Amino acid sequence: MSVHDLADYPWDAVAPYTARARQHPGGMVDLSIGSPVDPTPGVVAEALRRATDAHAYPQTVGTPALREAIAAWYGRRRGVPGLTPSQVIPTVGSKELVALLPLLLGLGTGDTVVHPRAAYPSYEVGARLVGAQAFASDDPDEWPTTTRLVWLNTPGNPDGRVLDVAELRHAVERARELGAVLASDECYAELGWEGPWADAPVPSILDPRVASGDLTGLLSVYSLSKQSNLAGYRAAFVAGEADLIERLVTTRKHLGLMVPGPVQAAMIAALEDDAHVEHQRELYRARRDILKPAVEAAGFRIDRSEGGLYLWATAGEDAWESLARLADLGILAGPGHFYGSHFPQHVRFSLTATDERIAEAARRLAASVDA
Repeated sequence: MSVHDLADYPWDAVAPYTARARQHPGGMVDLSIGSPVDPTPGVVAEALRRATDAHAYPQTVGTPALREAIAAWYGRRRGVPGLTPSQVIPTVGSKELVALLPLLLGLGTGDTVVHPRAAYPSYEVGARLVGAQAFASDDPDEWPTTTRLVWLNTPGNPDGRVLDVAELRHAVERARELGAVLASDECYAELGWEGPWADAPVPSILDPRVASGDLTGLLSVYSLSKQSNLAGYRAAFVAGEADLIERLVTTRKHLGLMVPGPVQAAMIAALEDDAHVEHQRELYRARRDILKPAVEAAGFRIDRSEGGLYLWATAGEDAWESLARLADLGILAGPGHFYGSHFPQHVRFSLTATDERIAEAARRLAASVDA
């Protein structure tokens, strides 16, 4: 298939609800998109400014300093010791890698790409672009024998589902039985909220408890957009089996996929400074503590949502009906229809709004209950 065969970008369907929400006297509270609203950390912005003399082409593979910083970060923040620079590369944001990974791995007709049942559309788009079959499943035992790539997403977007060590290990075992690459999208890993993840890091697919030190066929994808408010920088990376990384580097060189030099310098600063990450995490925790009870009091049941930047909620009605009721309150959410066919009654509330807007959303929801 060609890119011209893809469906219209799904967010265009939300436009009428956006217009409706904007008519509210207090303005719209946009909880539909997970785009950071808080400032880029000063330590990162300063590193970018210092690196503006970028007259030469950057390397696709990344600078040695950046690759060392990524490897060290995995050991310090993710519990994955011993990674070497040959096992990591920077990417132009994580969505680029998610959408292009089937192409970079040489998948095509007859191959299957597995992704979560509640999933960001880019997993399916990547499969369709190379003529592969996309298959939505959270159960490794039902993955078909034609599977060549498996996507996990933990914590998940949109559902905030966190996979524990046993679940990850089972996924690894099944992927290896099938001879499939297993890629884990872990972009929200610094944002665990409930259960074990309130006090312990969300486990990575590369965690020794999962992989037992054998990274064959495994890739971990991470973005600095969420933890460091760098969405506009397009700053992400992938780590895993050295041979897989080398394959990705070779193809990416041919495609000219290079992270700009100044952004690479900024990434090093972000990876080496944990203080701003903790600060941002507490901002999101406080917003979640305000929004979650208000959403529940307004008649929504929140499912999963143990981690990440979203509340995955249902009022037992079609998501478009929920969107309409919320729009009348001046609140915009994301419909479950955008995240696969399995959750037509769910909506996604994002925590990426200012303190004032989160508080205003909670106030409006409470007022709707009292009315």
